[in-house]
Amino acid sequence: MTMKKGIIYGILVLLTVFLTSCHIGRYFWWNFAEIDDYKKFNNENIQNAAPVFSFPVQPIPMKFDVTEQYKEDFSTFEEMLEKNSTVAFLVIRNDSILYENYFNKYNQNTIATSFSVAKSIVSALIGIAVSEGKIASIDQPVTDYLTEMKCADMKKVTIRHILNMESGIRFNEGYVNPFGHVAKFYYGRNLERYANKLKLKREPGEKYEYASGNTQLLAFVIEKATGKKLAAYLEEKLWKPMGMESPASWSIDSRKHGNAKAFCCVNALPRDYAKIGRLYLNKGNWNGQQLVPQAWVEESVYNVEVTEKMKYHFQWRVLDSGAFFAMGVHGQFIYVNPAKQLIIVRNGKKYGKVNWIRIAREIEKGL
Repeated sequence: MTMKKGIIYGILVLLTVFLTSCHIGRYFWWNFAEIDDYKKFNNENIQNAAPVFSFPVQPIPMKFDVTEQYKEDFSTFEEMLEKNSTVAFLVIRNDSILYENYFNKYNQNTIATSFSVAKSIVSALIGIAVSEGKIASIDQPVTDYLTEMKCADMKKVTIRHILNMESGIRFNEGYVNPFGHVAKFYYGRNLERYANKLKLKREPGEKYEYASGNTQLLAFVIEKATGKKLAAYLEEKLWKPMGMESPASWSIDSRKHGNAKAFCCVNALPRDYAKIGRLYLNKGNWNGQQLVPQAWVEESVYNVEVTEKMKYHFQWRVLDSGAFFAMGVHGQFIYVNPAKQLIIVRNGKKYGKVNWIRIAREIEKGL
């Protein structure tokens, strides 16, 4: 081998090591998070079970025209959806699918990543663990379960603080910062080690601040309390009992550590995301079986005083209209309006240039 070829070979080896072992390398190689990232990551499977529950499809002429507010840019509702990077859009009322459409080569059977919609699913699992006595109280210090956390002040942080994003942890949520916490949590390969190093920057309960690290801590609490991996607990408690249409998965940091990326990465069909909405619409009851405690659901999204716009409450967002929603980056939504018995699901490659909550509220007016 010539010296020149040896140098090139050495550089390629170093690049390979850098890209496969360092979250910064993977950040630059893969770049910003995408809806198909589950294909890049290792995943834990989540199986479904018979009998499968399917929403009846009863399409009706839609009595709304949300394109009115965007009429200079789009001539039809479908054009608005497609040109704003939508891949799936469902409108369900009274348990029937009134509208369902797919774009950009997606279809009814195409898996999509939830991103932060997963946070709301984690909240449901916390509620179940509490009802089973696995977690004694959400007012317990998180360190009762996460005994290896390095920061002594974390003993001040309760599970409730974390649920409401009021833990005070120092967490850089900047998605464009390769050195920030989000990049490390999303692309890194040892989430438990990263989580154990989290520190406080302010007193718990002092201020609301959105931070994905909170949800990752919740996931570790669930696993420590139940003795089960997060994907397995979701499969047992919700995915199988709810008769999901398809198996799903939860992306993990690595095969070696097997820690679910709890803050972002459930991968499922849009119709199955809609079933999460249906579960909360019915206050945790699924066809007569109370899967999530009614009191938990009510405290999460029904008996909520809206004091700050878009503030998380038990990992959900609640509007002053009484509607509530789970939301992920790139405009992944599960939107629920109990008064209208309405569920709207949107998945997209990007958020687009429209306000999806505003669109949901316009749809409500026409139903």
